[in-house]
Amino acid sequence: MSRRLRIGVIFGGTSGEHDISLLTARGVLGAIDTSRYEVVPIGIARTGAWSVGDDVLDRLSLEAETSRDAVSASPLDKPESSAGTIGAMAEALALLSNAGVDAVFPLLHGPMGEDGTLQGLLEFCGVPYVGCGVAASAVAMDKGLAKDVFRSNSIPTLPWIMVQRGKWKGRREPTLDDLESSFAYPLFVKPANLGSSVGISKAVNRDELAAGLDLAARYDERLLVEPGIDAREIEIAILGNSEPQASVPGEIRPNRDFYDYKAKYFDDATELIVPAVLEDSLSGGLQELAVQSFEALACSGIARVDFLLERGTNKAYISEVNTMPGFTESSMYPRLWEASGIAYSQLIDRLLKLALELRGRGVV
Repeated sequence: MSRRLRIGVIFGGTSGEHDISLLTARGVLGAIDTSRYEVVPIGIARTGAWSVGDDVLDRLSLEAETSRDAVSASPLDKPESSAGTIGAMAEALALLSNAGVDAVFPLLHGPMGEDGTLQGLLEFCGVPYVGCGVAASAVAMDKGLAKDVFRSNSIPTLPWIMVQRGKWKGRREPTLDDLESSFAYPLFVKPANLGSSVGISKAVNRDELAAGLDLAARYDERLLVEPGIDAREIEIAILGNSEPQASVPGEIRPNRDFYDYKAKYFDDATELIVPAVLEDSLSGGLQELAVQSFEALACSGIARVDFLLERGTNKAYISEVNTMPGFTESSMYPRLWEASGIAYSQLIDRLLKLALELRGRGVV
């Protein structure tokens, strides 16, 4: 009988999406096939300290309950360095680089986890990992850079203006004038490098636009502004490496003005319609566009492609490509694949196989 593969599952992190990562990890750890894999939980605290062990998720979850709200955490706040932090990280790096694990399933969302930083560390250690590589992770994470890639590949995306945080702080009124002369309200303001709709706001007048830029500036140096349209929110899951497959489309119907952080994680009235009610030709066109976007960004393994489907015209615009989507059993990505014929535990297995095929160097 062949030995079980040793899989490191990394979660937590220093970004504003720390708590979402813990939810994702709890889902994966509860569903992974332990008859095939020996699981090594690896947690990263908000401070940046790494720790390894079966009790790590419970400890970080307890810390999360007694700490400040995840939405208020800003990636601009750097974790404090300490001898303890460095020692814990050295222990985790030793575990990885000494081939203590055969592969890693990184379940971090947002900066310092989903943006190519962790992927670069794993590449340096020579450890196979689930998901997109360094470049794809970094570009997909930056909404402005991703839009540049979409535009250069003739993939439809809404027009946008990128505002530098320093420029906004130093030239508030001229910046507002420029934005108002370029776009009509409503406008959406987003931190360029963040997920889970953290820091995103909708503005219908100048005061709200200024407040939205202030909010986004808490989370990033680059602030993206784009016009709002009357649209349905459609999502498609992608799975694969050189031959990526698209799931059936799903639709998000928030009970709020837009699909913000609270609508995603705390509003039970938000509807996830799987599969989305679409004509077959439209559904097929969106699936093709999703795969095209995945390939344009050089993604691998996993991604969720989010669309805005304009009402009345059915014109589709790529909103973003998420390279580590929420992965609890009730999250959209697993639900889309379940509707497409792949159960949650099978999906975890498929992703690990894809990681080993791409980066496993003979380990399968």
